[in-house]
Amino acid sequence: MDLCSILTSLVSSQTTQDLAKEVRDIFTATEIEKVFFTNSGSDANDTQVKLVWYYNNALGRPNKKKFIARAKSYHGSTLISASLSGLPPLHQQFDLPAPFVLHTDCPHYWRYHLPGETEEEFSTRLANNLENLILKEGPETVAAFIAEPVMGAGGVIPPPATYFEKIQAVVRKYDILFIADEVICGFGRLGTMFGCDKYNIKPDLVSVAKALSSGYMPIGAVLVSPEVSDVIHSQSNKLGNFSHGFTYSGHPVSCAVALEALKIYKERNILEQVNSISPRFQDGLKAFSSSPIIGEIRGTGLILGTEFTDNKLPNDPFPSEWGIGAYFGAQCEKNGMLVRVTGDNILMSPPFIISPDEVDELISKYGKALKATEERVQELKSQQK
Repeated sequence: MDLCSILTSLVSSQTTQDLAKEVRDIFTATEIEKVFFTNSGSDANDTQVKLVWYYNNALGRPNKKKFIARAKSYHGSTLISASLSGLPPLHQQFDLPAPFVLHTDCPHYWRYHLPGETEEEFSTRLANNLENLILKEGPETVAAFIAEPVMGAGGVIPPPATYFEKIQAVVRKYDILFIADEVICGFGRLGTMFGCDKYNIKPDLVSVAKALSSGYMPIGAVLVSPEVSDVIHSQSNKLGNFSHGFTYSGHPVSCAVALEALKIYKERNILEQVNSISPRFQDGLKAFSSSPIIGEIRGTGLILGTEFTDNKLPNDPFPSEWGIGAYFGAQCEKNGMLVRVTGDNILMSPPFIISPDEVDELISKYGKALKATEERVQELKSQQK
């Protein structure tokens, strides 16, 4: 018996086992064989790296250890997960990213497409760039590619048309594992149970957290396909143990809360609720896209981002000292609404149970804050003259 089995028999509760089965059954984009519980999305992604290294060592591929993530991605804030993240503030003064992590293009069509380039052409170019990076590094050295179906903290960036179809073809070509980071998208946020369902992603490994317990208790999980878990299980039996785990992995209280959350999602048909309310949310806010200070409003389901730029151009930001995003956020707060401010990006992800009247109230408060922010921009511009 390997260490993983011993630990399961010693500390696992029936609740933990029930949750593992429920999570395995609810994820249908690809077959899942094993579920490993963590305390958060960050240590789920740290675990992914260790699992992939263990897997390649077991297959006699000790050089196949590099990870490719994307610019503007967010995968956590621990040592390895912050390295995977493509946000410079998570690296500066922390001596990160780690040298085994590479970053490829951010798939933000509005910001990075070439003149006249369609979404499909943009996706093709990014897939070609990914392939060129793999070839430059050597396919025998690249172990895995990790991606959020919709990028969250980097600015709410949905993938352009055909992006994941093309990216998956590249990683499969070079025997590179695909890790889907579903921490933001999982359990209904996009109107599908997982982002993989929405974008036809067939991952080898999956990270989940946040909505697994509806945020009420700290818990995350790593979902492992049979192809990966079989290799790991065989190798751990040879070694006599699998030396990875956390004190609170599969904690029965967190698992009980997660089980109840998943039960409520089913009872309340949360996917139908998200799909019924999200058009009102998306269309209502995207109606403000013509504002002269908004470059782009983007999103899907119950997640949306607003990016403020001057002259509506992606590469014409307002002076950072103006603090336009922060000003808008303060105006929202004055009107009784909290939004997430990241520079001149505003991120919104309302609760799944938001009502039509509450969506209308949200849109009204957004509009008031926007009008005040437009006036503030005009004031600041007049001071420059």
